[in-house]
Amino acid sequence: MTVFEELESNVRGYCRSWPTVFDTASGAWLRDENGKDYLDFFAGAGALNYGHNNPVLKRALIDYLVGDGITHGLDMSTVAKRRLLETLRDTVFAPRGLDYKVQFPGPTGANAVEAALKLARKVTGRQTILNFTNAFHGMSLGALSVTGNAAKRAGAGVPLVHVTPMPYDGYLDAADELGWMRRALDDPSSGVDQPAAVIVETVQGEGGVNVARAEWLRQLAELCVARGVMLIVDDVQMGCGRTGPFFSFEVAGITPDIVTLSKSIGGYGLPMALVLFKPELDQWAPGEHNGTFRGNNPAFVTARVALEHYWSDGALQKAVLAKGERTAQALVELVAPFPGLSTRGRGLVHGVVFEDASHAVKVCQLAFERGLLVETSGSADEVVKLLPPLTITDDELERGLALLVGAVEAICG
Repeated sequence: MTVFEELESNVRGYCRSWPTVFDTASGAWLRDENGKDYLDFFAGAGALNYGHNNPVLKRALIDYLVGDGITHGLDMSTVAKRRLLETLRDTVFAPRGLDYKVQFPGPTGANAVEAALKLARKVTGRQTILNFTNAFHGMSLGALSVTGNAAKRAGAGVPLVHVTPMPYDGYLDAADELGWMRRALDDPSSGVDQPAAVIVETVQGEGGVNVARAEWLRQLAELCVARGVMLIVDDVQMGCGRTGPFFSFEVAGITPDIVTLSKSIGGYGLPMALVLFKPELDQWAPGEHNGTFRGNNPAFVTARVALEHYWSDGALQKAVLAKGERTAQALVELVAPFPGLSTRGRGLVHGVVFEDASHAVKVCQLAFERGLLVETSGSADEVVKLLPPLTITDDELERGLALLVGAVEAICG
C-alpha cells in the first residue's frame, strides 16, 4: 500500500485514471518519477492554457518572490493588484469595448460562480436561476444547484432549490430550445418563476463538449434583455483563449451582464478567480462576499504577465484557431470509418463521442499507457475530451493526435 492509499481520501480521482507518480513538467509534457514522459492533452482541466512552468511566467514569478513581493493580501491594495487591474483594462477590456467592474472572490471557479449567483439575486431581488441541461459550474452548493449531472448533484446531501433547468442548444435535436424558454417565461401558468439570471457555458466542457451556436447565444442574450433577466456566462474553463478569442462569448458578439473566470486566468496554474460585471450591478456592501485567499498576489503577477505576453496582439488567438482547425480535421478523419463515433468542438477544446461509453474509458486508459493524457466527459463519460495547452507546438499536437488515433483504432477497430 502506498502512502496515497494509506492516507489520502477515497475522493481522489485523477490519480486512479493515471496510476503513476508525476515528478516534473514543462510545456505540454509531464514526466513521472520513473522517467516516462506524457504528452498533456488535459492541461490541468484547463488551468494550464500556457503550459506547465511557462518560462516567461516563471521568470516573473521568481523575480517577484525574490523581491519579497506581497504573497497574501486579502483584498488590500497592492502593487501587484494595481498592475493586474491596469493590464485587464488596457489589454482585455478596452480593445473589446467592455466596461466591467472586477471582483476578486475566493480563488476557484466555484467561488466565482457562487458570487455571481449571489450578486444576481441581490440586485434583482429574485431567487430563481435558469441553468441548462448538461451544465457544470462547480461542486459547492450554489454551483451544484445549477449543475446538471445527477451524480454530482446527489453529493450535496440537501435539496438544491431555486433553480430551473432549460434545454441547451441541440439538446432537443431539431426543436427550438429557446422557444420553450420564451414560452415558459411568458406564460403565467408555466410554473417557472421570473428568474434573477440565466447561467450558461458557451461550450459545455464537463458536460461533453457541447458547443452552443453563435446565433443561439445571441438569441439567448436578446431573450434575457427583453425580459429583464441577467445573463451570466461561466467562462471558467472556456475563457482565456480556449476557444480562440480571449472570451468564449466574443464569437456571438454579446456582452454578458456577469462573467466568471478562473483556471487559466492565473496564467501559471496558481489559484485565482475573477467575477466581471457591469458597473451598475456593483451593489455589494464592503465585505459582503469575501474569502481569505482572494488576494493571491503571486497569481496577480503571473496573470498580468500572461495577458501582456499573449494578449497584446492577435498572435495567440490566430494560432489557437489554426490548431483547432487541424484538430477538427484530424478527428473528422478519425471517426469517419467507425459507426457510432462522432466529434465536435471549437478552438482547442474537442471531443470524440462514443455511442458505447465503455470505449471512451478504454481509449483514455490505452492512451495513458502510450504516453498521452486525455480524460472523459459527458453524462455517461462517453466523450474523450481534448484540452491541450494553447501553446502546444504543431509537432506536439500532431504527436498527440497520432497517439489518440492509435488508441481509438486499437479499441474500436
